Order: sequence, then C-alpha cells, then structure tokens
Amino acid sequence: MIVACLKWVTHPGEPHDARFAGMSPADQSALEFALTQAAVTSAEVTVVTVGPPAAESVLRDAIACGAHHAIRIDAPAALTSAQVAEAISTAVPSAQWVWCGDYSLDRGTGSVPAFLAASLGAQQALGVIAIESSGDGHVTAMRRLDGGRREVLAVSPPAVISVEGATAHLRRAGLGALRAATQVRVEVRQPASTVHVEDAIIHPYRPRARALAAPRGANPLDRLRALTDAGGAAPAHGESVVLEPAEAAERIVTALRKWGYLE
Repeated sequence: MIVACLKWVTHPGEPHDARFAGMSPADQSALEFALTQAAVTSAEVTVVTVGPPAAESVLRDAIACGAHHAIRIDAPAALTSAQVAEAISTAVPSAQWVWCGDYSLDRGTGSVPAFLAASLGAQQALGVIAIESSGDGHVTAMRRLDGGRREVLAVSPPAVISVEGATAHLRRAGLGALRAATQVRVEVRQPASTVHVEDAIIHPYRPRARALAAPRGANPLDRLRALTDAGGAAPAHGESVVLEPAEAAERIVTALRKWGYLE
C-alpha cells in the first residue's frame, strides 16, 4: 500500500477563511511522488488527513490528481505530533510506502513523519531533496545535512519518506476529474479512544530578564542621569546648555521644528 499524508492548513494571509485552505507545497510534492511510484508499481494510492470535515477538500484534490482512496481521521487540530502519527498508523497499518511533506504552511514542527515511522516500525528518510527509483522496489533518497553536505540513503519498504516542497511539482487535475472528485466517498474514521487532547495553556510572550548593574549616583537625580545617559562630560544622547528663559524657549521650539513635531 502506498500512502500520502496530507495536512489541511489555512492560508497565512486568510487564517479564518476555509476557502483559502489547502495542502502545503511539501505535501503536494509528497503526493506527486506517491502517484508516480504507484504508476510504476501498478499499486494504488491512499491519501490520509487528520482534521475536521473541511479537511476533505485536500483529499478530493488528491483524488482528482489520481489517488484511489481517501481517509479522513475526524480529530481536532489540538493533537500532538505523536497523537497524529498514532491515528494515521492505526488507519493504515499495512502501509509499505508513506510519503509526507517535511513542513507545512502553519509552521508546524515537521515531526509527524518521524513519529509515524516509529508507530509503523518502518524505516525513515526525512527532509529528502531528491528521489530516484532503483527499479527493484527500493528507493535512493538524498537529504540535506548541515554545512552544505548531502547524505544518500538506500530505502526499502516499509518506509516513511518526507520531502521538501521543491522536489516535485504536483500534476494538474482536469476539470472533469475535479468535478468527479466531489462525488467520491471519503472514508471517515475516529481516532483511537486512547487519544487525549489537553487544553493548551497560552501565555503572552515575555523576553528573558537581563541582570544589569545598578546605576551609580549619590542621589536619585544622579542615578536617573546615569540610566538615561544624560550625564557625563560627553553624553551619548542630548546636550546640556545654559540659556536665559526666553532663549531657552526659542531653543526648544527650534528643536521641535527640526525634529518634525511642529510645523
């Protein structure tokens, strides 16, 4: 069985409008590799997603491109990566090849393929940038390493492969296929009863406090000048001048005009 895992994500520019939601470029590449492999091996492709009913749109798009079966796991978006992987592995336990995208538009962790490989007991090739079929049922994958290096992997089934978005371009579905896909039955499954979703606790971002030395000065005014860098022989900000009241007022107005506060 060849499986393509697709994540339904909203568009960053329209996060609250489901009409602009869809699959990420990396998931499109994963689907294209799954379809190509199925054509070579005369196999069928099953596409899987985890999400609400609106997520079926990505499954129907995949059906229009040539996928054969579609499974939606009805689960909330608050699942962790490990829980998503467990739900998918339960839905397709006999998968031999699982194709995933290595990232999503919602800036996810990209850790689902690794958890999925662990759940299926399969090999894993993550962050792949090039794929070549060896013709004997195996795949040669190249992935990116730090420092501009590359690593070549010989992958055999069962395996989970995650690919970058630029590795392949998804084929264009015809109008007839798009219309037919709207009538295709999508199998809906429930996640395992052991899946427990915890409420997320969100706090406002607070930068880490820095330890600074206390300002020096014999009195509060001196310490304030030290904090604002207004004292010293050559302060970094501002300047000290001694003027008569009328001249001081004119100097202030001139400075405000120069800084753009007054016309």
